[in-house]
Amino acid sequence: MALNNPIMSVETKPKHTVHWFRKGLRLHDNPSLREGLIGATTFRCVFILDPWFAGSSNVGINKWRFLLQSLEDLDHSLRKLNSRLFVIRGQPADALPKLFKEWGTTNLTFEEDPEPFGRVRDKNIMSMCRAMSISVISRVSHTLYQLERIINKNGGKAPLTYHQFQTVIASMECPPPAEPTVNHKFLKACYTPVQDDHDELYGVPTLEELGFDTQGLRPPLWQGGESEALARLERHLERKAWVASFGRPKMTPHSLLASQTGLSPYLRFGCLSTRLFYYQLTDLYKKIKKAVPPLSLHGQLLWREFFYCAATKNPNFDKMLGNPICVQIPWDRNKEALAKWANGQTGFPWIDAIMTQLREEGWIHHLARHAVACFLTRGDLWVSWEEGQKVFDELLLDADWSVNAGMWMWLSCSSFFQQFFHCYCPVRFGRKADPNGDYIRKYLPVLKNFPTRYIHEPWNAPEAVQKAAKCIVGKEYSLPMVNHVVVSRINMERMKQVYQHLAKYRDPGAQDTQPAVLCPDPKNTPQGADCLGDFVQTPKIETGHIKEEVPSSLSQQGEN
Repeated sequence: MALNNPIMSVETKPKHTVHWFRKGLRLHDNPSLREGLIGATTFRCVFILDPWFAGSSNVGINKWRFLLQSLEDLDHSLRKLNSRLFVIRGQPADALPKLFKEWGTTNLTFEEDPEPFGRVRDKNIMSMCRAMSISVISRVSHTLYQLERIINKNGGKAPLTYHQFQTVIASMECPPPAEPTVNHKFLKACYTPVQDDHDELYGVPTLEELGFDTQGLRPPLWQGGESEALARLERHLERKAWVASFGRPKMTPHSLLASQTGLSPYLRFGCLSTRLFYYQLTDLYKKIKKAVPPLSLHGQLLWREFFYCAATKNPNFDKMLGNPICVQIPWDRNKEALAKWANGQTGFPWIDAIMTQLREEGWIHHLARHAVACFLTRGDLWVSWEEGQKVFDELLLDADWSVNAGMWMWLSCSSFFQQFFHCYCPVRFGRKADPNGDYIRKYLPVLKNFPTRYIHEPWNAPEAVQKAAKCIVGKEYSLPMVNHVVVSRINMERMKQVYQHLAKYRDPGAQDTQPAVLCPDPKNTPQGADCLGDFVQTPKIETGHIKEEVPSSLSQQGEN
């Protein structure tokens, strides 16, 4: 009798899921993947790689190596689940429909992309899936909050001051907790069909296969992947517990070097969940301080969230023209100056050492980022922040579209922050951060024999000292490309004139402030987001009626 019941006789259509990795290269806290696995018969995890893009894009070899290592680690984790990662060559719009037909896919899952170009791409892919009768699951997990909710709570506009942003999120519920790691128990009977020739068809490529010349490539200081991210998080929290108990460590030249507790590239590629970081840090604070943590505890992640929110509906966020929140500044076009800066050939050892470290290792300290950004833009060279942003996007492991553009606008006083009379001196700032010149000697060995007295300004060394150091300035090492004292004052006057024409960016009650070339002490420099985990309030700078929190380079999570 039951067989004649039309309801009972309808067979449930098998669910065949494809999870599309982009960022979010992890199995922990991956809500879209978990949801797609519920009730699924088969699942396949794919990453789409355009080989042509790899050879032609403005992305450096260190960044590509980190990505490929992350994919290898993901594939290793999937093997433990009797699955594999499918690395697909091609474009998503071309490759996905072919695979869906071949695999009989009925469900596509992916992490929601908070950035404008990703939102457009995903909207097109979802339209294609609807036409193919394929269901789509997309969940927020790259950011702490659903950015649309923040914007809606702020009257339909993204908050453009950090104070305003904090006010909005303080009225919201805490972010959802991190979801558990996908494991055998969660998969149940769900499996991945894997062919014998999987590595040949879908294996993770090597740098050489992508066309990179790896001769002379240094061993990585940052090993990509979820496994390394979780190990670093554990070390990071152990260190934060020590700091909370015994006080904040002092800034030393060693702080300028890559740390085994640094997390920023792992957050950028999604090897580490922001929500896992958020809640493990919260739990640590409660355990040590026996109190509910202040909002400032999560400064690094919230500054990151702030820039994502500001950028999510602004496709021109990375440009000056057509960007409604960016001051239009008449920067110089100077390819020669830009090239010298990017290649560490400015003649200022502090600046050149930073840019050398960036090119060799793919990371620099937040104070170093402040120094080179100021030097390129409003401080010395008067070159657009857009050009510096491109160099960072190429070389920095942790540079992503929203945060990188936001920080460059900030540091060039093009948006968010207008205290242009604060200017980093490339000599005195270097002396404060690296008093003995050890950092300079490490990255500029041509200067290693200079006495400490002259290491930050070797052009002032007597000829006999230069000969003894086996480095004649102007031959073995460049002369300074500008006179900092002169050009910095000229540039501050330029900035002053720009802002005099922008009354809406000024406090009518504030008095004019005499520009000055300042050299802040790195130990006291406001680090904003880098106060995360040190259980201290984010410092502020006050000048006249201007009062705004100053972030460090937001991509610096976990460096201190």
